[in-house]
Amino acid sequence: MRRINFSDLEAFVAIVRAGSFRKAAAERGVSGPAMSQALQNIEDQLGMRLLNRTTRSIALTEAGDMLMSRVSISFDNIREAVDEVQSLRGETVGRLRINAPMPAVDFVLSPLLPAFLKTYPGVSVELIADNSLVDMVSEGFDAGVRYGSDIARDMIAVPIGKPLKYIVVGSPDYFAAHEMPVHPRDLLNHDCIKIRFPGGAYFEWDFRKGDEEFNLLPDGRFTTSDARRAISAALSGVGLAFIIDGYALPELETGKLVQVLEDWTPATNRWSLYYPSRRQMPAALRAFIDFVKQHAG
Repeated sequence: MRRINFSDLEAFVAIVRAGSFRKAAAERGVSGPAMSQALQNIEDQLGMRLLNRTTRSIALTEAGDMLMSRVSISFDNIREAVDEVQSLRGETVGRLRINAPMPAVDFVLSPLLPAFLKTYPGVSVELIADNSLVDMVSEGFDAGVRYGSDIARDMIAVPIGKPLKYIVVGSPDYFAAHEMPVHPRDLLNHDCIKIRFPGGAYFEWDFRKGDEEFNLLPDGRFTTSDARRAISAALSGVGLAFIIDGYALPELETGKLVQVLEDWTPATNRWSLYYPSRRQMPAALRAFIDFVKQHAG
């Protein structure tokens, strides 16, 4: 059997991680047919199908999953080895792939990255905004950001940013037609804007005042997966939103939104930057971690 081409294997890993031929082709700067041909080359040489694909999705076969689990790690190790050798020149170089939910991107990472890229011109960063919990290693990410304790045990976590503060807001028009809540249980009689995670679960509203806690799975007619859409709906009088305060500050200052239950919404956990615990850390990742510790508060 003819030896499988190295670049074809790279294309296979890119297709699986991107979740589509089109996205993988765009990331690699090639055409979609070129990616399809690379996969076809491997399948022809192995004599078995690696991916089941439709017009909208792809899924690994048993053989594809077996190959991906081994090859992807090897490619990551090769990339890290090349970065380490290049760092012998005294310059921090390499590529970073970071996965984080949109609020962490908006309020923690986006403000940091321009200064980081300016400080380390030999480093490139790919930042993926994703609210779902992913297997960071198998998906090819170097680091991720998560809230509180939602981190696997084999990861190292570094708290970053200020404690988060979730608040309840609504428009003046909404409160003109509805009585303002004075206790979280009053929200049961309100139209609440729900946020659903990619996995299907709804975001719970958690409240605390002194030693008293109250948890609520909100009910309402509008559901979204994005905090900005929740704010937009609240501004339109659709209902009450429970979001990180940073999303609502401009509208609160202008009076377009009104905050309620303020004494029930203290600051809570912080974001954590997390990464695999391993002896050999890529130079670019080490530089980013040190930068975050110094500048992220």
